[in-house]
Amino acid sequence: MKVEIWSDIACPWCYIGKRRFEQALADFPGKEQVEVVYRPYQLVPDAPATASPHRAWLAERYGPQSVAMDARVAELGLAEGIAYDFDAALHANTFLGHRLLHLAESEYGPAVQGRLKEALLKAHFTDGVDVGDRAALTDVAVASGLDRDRVTAYLAGDEGTAEVNAQLAEGRELGISAVPTFVFEGKWAVQGGQDAATFGKVLEQVAAEIGERRPAPVQVAPAGEACADGSCAI
Repeated sequence: MKVEIWSDIACPWCYIGKRRFEQALADFPGKEQVEVVYRPYQLVPDAPATASPHRAWLAERYGPQSVAMDARVAELGLAEGIAYDFDAALHANTFLGHRLLHLAESEYGPAVQGRLKEALLKAHFTDGVDVGDRAALTDVAVASGLDRDRVTAYLAGDEGTAEVNAQLAEGRELGISAVPTFVFEGKWAVQGGQDAATFGKVLEQVAAEIGERRPAPVQVAPAGEACADGSCAI
């Protein structure tokens, strides 16, 4: 079974959804046959190259309710072992990070890509790292098992740019407008950071469908409002 997770590095619900899905997968009897890969999505594709404080950006975009939004996500994150620090977080363009995730998958495999994804989310949401900065990204990548010289050369050029843009376009063609969105076998989609029990049921249902060879079209739920109801949509 192949699971493609469309998400952004700067999406707090993507972090929660990742942890919940991993919990469900750990309890799934057929987990050894499940391949998980991450696909790019940018909540703010026109974010500037120069990072700025997350709090200021969110307040400008959503007003006073932004504080409550962060507080709700932070509380839910604690239950998943995530220590959000929105005071330290930086609003940054995530395209370089998605290029790096493409490198990890294509040259190191899904397991390393998953490890890098976790590290990037922690860097952004817990450690206050500028995930749009090449030097910072390189350090995170090396700590995740990638070769420093390869990463440095890769980020200095434009390798992976066309591939990431193609995947972003694919997401739009699928109708993905909020993240995280989990696409199973390219046919079934689940949107949002659902609880582990729900993900577990989906894994079982997809496994049964694969066995019975009953294809079905991709169905993506409507986008939510901002970062609410388990997903982020901008």
